[in-house]
Amino acid sequence: MVVHYRLGRRSLVLLAGGLAMLALLATTPPASAPAARAQGGVVQVEWLGWSFFRFTSPSGKVILTNPFITGNADVAVSLEDVTQADLILVADGHRDELGDTLPIAQRTGALVHGPSRLVAWLVGEGLPEDQARGGNQGDRLVLDGITIRQVWSVHDNSLPRPTPTLTYGGPASGFYITFENGWTVYFSGSSAATADQGLWGAMYKPDAMIFHMSVPKEPLDAAMSISLTATDNPNLRTLLPHHHRVSPPAGATGVAEVQAAMAGMGVDIPITNQVRSQVYEFSK
Repeated sequence: MVVHYRLGRRSLVLLAGGLAMLALLATTPPASAPAARAQGGVVQVEWLGWSFFRFTSPSGKVILTNPFITGNADVAVSLEDVTQADLILVADGHRDELGDTLPIAQRTGALVHGPSRLVAWLVGEGLPEDQARGGNQGDRLVLDGITIRQVWSVHDNSLPRPTPTLTYGGPASGFYITFENGWTVYFSGSSAATADQGLWGAMYKPDAMIFHMSVPKEPLDAAMSISLTATDNPNLRTLLPHHHRVSPPAGATGVAEVQAAMAGMGVDIPITNQVRSQVYEFSK
């Protein structure tokens, strides 16, 4: 089942100015057609469990976030099912964020982007150097018309097996992803609320936010992260939680609690309680 979101699509009015204008339009070179299709296409988003998302861009590029498969009872795919990846974004070095980044990258040839020390550690573990794209807060990565901006995350970034030269993964990360069609999503990683989210919201004006909502998450903290990201940003209309369970245990923070906390702040943006493995489509 495919759910279509048509958010903020602009209406295009063509004012014919005579035969000269028609002739001008007719001379558009065929080489521009693929780019036009990419810019006008849709971004497909799938939540595969925990904070593992798969994005398919209008031109067919596949981006994964935190591909936690092995040992994850809530995941919807097996490691063998992941046959294509062009870029893997890793927020931090925890087991449930780092997940199966290394075997997926080794098999698919995907670039791996995340905190520089964490990516350097992955190289030491066997990630080919030409697939390593470590970065720091404020950095930008451009991949075939897709722009990824790295921001920080208020969260721990310990490494699974520290080495004498790499004892810590550095600041954890979040990412702003702007696709070929202009649609922008903020993947917060496991960040707590930080005033910087207001700056990033005003700068990058995301259309969607994938926010942290773990079992013990303070609803007011999640709501404040969303409120800040909406600062000076009328584009934010889609909210998707991550880190929650398919079948949450008793007492787990849920969508209703976060939505109520948002209402108390005067923020009226609906949260999508997404269905695992369902494909959602977004266009600018």
